[in-house]
Amino acid sequence: MIECDVLIIGGGSAGLACALSLPDTVSVVIAAKSAVEQCNSFQAQGGIAAVTDPEDSFASHIEDTLEAGSRLNDPEVVRFIVEQAPAAIAFLVQAGVTFTLCSGEADCTTGFHLTREGGHSRRRILHAADATGAAIMSALTAQAKQRPNTRYLASHMAIDLMTDAKLRGLEPGSRGACRGAYLLDEELGQVVTVSARAVVLATGGAGKVYLYTSNPDTATGDGIAIAHRAGAQVRDMEFFQFHPTCLYHPEAKNFLISEAVRGEGGILVDRRGKRFMDRYHPKGELAPRDIVARAIDAEMKRSGQECVYLDIRHKGEAFIESHFPTIRRRCLEMGIDIVNEPIPVVPAAHYLCGGVATDIRARTSVDALYAVGETARTGLHGANRLASNSLLECVVMGRAAAEDIARRLRSETLPKLRRLPEWDTTGTTDPDERVVITHNWQEIRRAMWDYVGIVRTAKRMKRARQRIDLIEREIAEYYWDFTVDRDLLELRNLTVVARLITQGGQNRPNSIGLHWMAGSPPPTDTP
Repeated sequence: MIECDVLIIGGGSAGLACALSLPDTVSVVIAAKSAVEQCNSFQAQGGIAAVTDPEDSFASHIEDTLEAGSRLNDPEVVRFIVEQAPAAIAFLVQAGVTFTLCSGEADCTTGFHLTREGGHSRRRILHAADATGAAIMSALTAQAKQRPNTRYLASHMAIDLMTDAKLRGLEPGSRGACRGAYLLDEELGQVVTVSARAVVLATGGAGKVYLYTSNPDTATGDGIAIAHRAGAQVRDMEFFQFHPTCLYHPEAKNFLISEAVRGEGGILVDRRGKRFMDRYHPKGELAPRDIVARAIDAEMKRSGQECVYLDIRHKGEAFIESHFPTIRRRCLEMGIDIVNEPIPVVPAAHYLCGGVATDIRARTSVDALYAVGETARTGLHGANRLASNSLLECVVMGRAAAEDIARRLRSETLPKLRRLPEWDTTGTTDPDERVVITHNWQEIRRAMWDYVGIVRTAKRMKRARQRIDLIEREIAEYYWDFTVDRDLLELRNLTVVARLITQGGQNRPNSIGLHWMAGSPPPTDTP
């Protein structure tokens, strides 16, 4: 058994920001399920939203965030995160992140090159060319591995949390604290027990619950599922954001065409080259993501097209190469030169606005359990995330969690370490037929895409729920009979997430934000 002050489950930007913001005297274990390149943070292209321009204001950023979120956001959290953005940028710069700087622009007042994305009223997106996430993750990972008193466990996936409720045989949600977690060491095929005074969930998103997604294969909602099983409150799972523009190509997998392409003048056209976004929203291509995704979906259904096209050719090769070198290089690998031809794109599941409910300090409803990043539902995003607020939330809330944990360690208000029971494999055997896992994995993702996707109906969600409930029962029976491995754990978690998304949709009969019910227009005066 490993003992530590803080166990951070997840090695993305939120978890690393938390680790690096803790005092060096605090012992930390970081459990990373996959390689750095396989997390959503690394693959983020566009940038991080922050008010750095004197002509911009916190009030403007707050208003843009509230408008995008249909005002279902928590105003206190929105204000806190927006106002902490300059400090977050300073933290990243100090950690070694090199943002793109101005190069002779007459209106540059900050030193940083700022771009604009959908839903923003001003240019306020700091970026590192078109690979911002990679720049942030490279810097933070290097810093975290040098941090004293820190143990970095690669290829370790969380199985379940241990809480007082489980240890005492109480019902989930009963009074008690989180005491640690069981982790699967994938390289050795063994289960590791970690006892910790505080546990931070930073496992990222859940895009793999859908058939088509911009997310890497690792985005299976692990933190949300294990928190739910531990009795933590989960909220707003119905608000799943579909990114409007993922590369459409048979050989491409999960490659996102950044919203910054539209922010810098890219236009959406049909196969005849005719622009269509002006029919759907006054802001055209710069409308919030949910509107752009539904517009593309409607165009595809209306015309029978398999995709639409994003055209940035009019900006010229020098501009494209300087602003979007990664996108151009990837498209060239697929035989598409974006300097001379438009980019075929389709919507895909991208970002979960709901998750484990937290307060402004990243605390969940279970004592000593924190959640940060896409795993968490802080209240920042409301019914729809404003572009590039995600990396900002990761850094700000990772640091907020660290501050609260450090304070509680100093005041001795976190639970003491306790001995946890070892993982019990009595009566289990190796799986004899893996077709059960493969088939149910495919069925869950197809059902979610067809029935709980961009546009929903009560009948579709009922169909999805019936199938999900049956699969969940099948997996529960299978789980206790066989030794655990990553495929089984991910399927188990995905099924929980699918049920929570569908339940959330069924409990919200009217359209709002990312939850769009066919035949039910959104309210004219959102709360």
